[in-house]
Amino acid sequence: MIKINCFVPAASKKQADKTLEGLKESSLVHKVIVLDVAKEPIAKTTTIRKIAAKSDCDYTLIYTKQTTLSIGYLALERMVDVAKATGAVMVYADHYAFMNGERTNKPVIDYQKGSLRNDFDFGSVLLYKTSALKAAVKKMKTVYKYAALYDLRLKVSQLGELVHINEYLYSEIEEDTRKTGEKLFDYVDPRNRDVQIEMEAACTCHLKDIGGYLEPKFPKISFGRHKFEYEASVIIPVLNRVKTIKDAIMSALTQQCSFKFNVIVVENGPRCHSWDGTTEVIKSIKDKRLVHIIPTRKDIGVGGAWNMALNHPKCGKFAVQLDSDDIYSGEDTLQKIVDAFYAQNCAMVIGSYMLTDINLKMLPPGKVDHREWTPENGRNNALRINGLGAPRAFYTPVVREIGFPNVNYGEDYAVGLAISRKYQIGRIYDVLYYCRRHDENSDAALSVEKENLNNTYKDRIRTWELQARISLNGKHRIEKRIAKVGKGKK
Repeated sequence: MIKINCFVPAASKKQADKTLEGLKESSLVHKVIVLDVAKEPIAKTTTIRKIAAKSDCDYTLIYTKQTTLSIGYLALERMVDVAKATGAVMVYADHYAFMNGERTNKPVIDYQKGSLRNDFDFGSVLLYKTSALKAAVKKMKTVYKYAALYDLRLKVSQLGELVHINEYLYSEIEEDTRKTGEKLFDYVDPRNRDVQIEMEAACTCHLKDIGGYLEPKFPKISFGRHKFEYEASVIIPVLNRVKTIKDAIMSALTQQCSFKFNVIVVENGPRCHSWDGTTEVIKSIKDKRLVHIIPTRKDIGVGGAWNMALNHPKCGKFAVQLDSDDIYSGEDTLQKIVDAFYAQNCAMVIGSYMLTDINLKMLPPGKVDHREWTPENGRNNALRINGLGAPRAFYTPVVREIGFPNVNYGEDYAVGLAISRKYQIGRIYDVLYYCRRHDENSDAALSVEKENLNNTYKDRIRTWELQARISLNGKHRIEKRIAKVGKGKK
């Protein structure tokens, strides 16, 4: 008969007893092992190795939270049935979450090859095929303090499929009740830097294992090959930002530069333009350097707006991003960005920003500089993180060739990944930009369904990019073999 070993971290006996009581109602549960979180945190490699060593049943359940778990009626039986039917190495499920005493639905999303984010939400109940768990642990050579569960997931994913059960099979207590906009910057919080270093190491090792790792080798760019009327263009896509658009435009127009530049504002949306007064505000600004584009199409999103700006005859050699909510931190921002292209010989430049409220009061974590983007490994670590930083700037001939996906979320990330596949991305660690957070930000307070759609799309982007990189590495290996054969013939 199929049996399960369950491993439950416990911060208190009361919490553990309630969870154990529910698990033992299933006839499939052989034994429940309680982990003392003070001595055996689930994030440590030594704990994961202990779990693998102690598990002697067909399946191993790992509960990842320290709060009470309420397993659903016959839920474990259902998870085992799906695992057997699919041959999955791990299954996970939708669930209910109790937030402030109220039950809410917490659907999760399907796992893809590109689901490389270390914060991918599986929920708290993970059911592993024990043979796969043990095989994956044997492959875990590095001892981690924070990244062991992530490392395990990556190693297991190399052995088979991680299957999402679209059914609500248990209930957990949700402790993080912040809005989505408040969670966005956790991974770049300097207080989490040690954690992020370990996560990067685990992901890089995984990419090497599956053939998706790219070495830090980049072609040299000749910036003089193409002629442009303007050295740089500040690109501002906008839809219904009547309160902030003037600040953004004036922030761009007041830049002090040693070269000729302009500002291209592109409206977008289902009506071709804004309907809250934004259009009129833009038209009221009288400056010959301001190019105002109102599409005739109704299917233009943020990515489509970028494409229209990039392909406009007035677009400059370097296309520099400015969101319609935000402003540059000083009059020298544009000069610093263009200088960085030449100094670092790169096809894209990413700056650093300060997180503030609408009145420029600093918000935690304050300065966001994406230190994880290193010249040696940034292009690989980019597949793990959920964003590349801001402000972003592009060498126009390269980004014209790639093009933006015509979407309203993730378009900049997709382009950044595609550029990094071939070219170096430069970095500026000075604060160039004030990222102003307010209730009208498009990602301020997303529903779980909308957040899942966004995450699914970004994982899809990562999957496509990972496939492209594996294919590229395969092509390079074939070319090297042909070259060796050729030398042998000589």
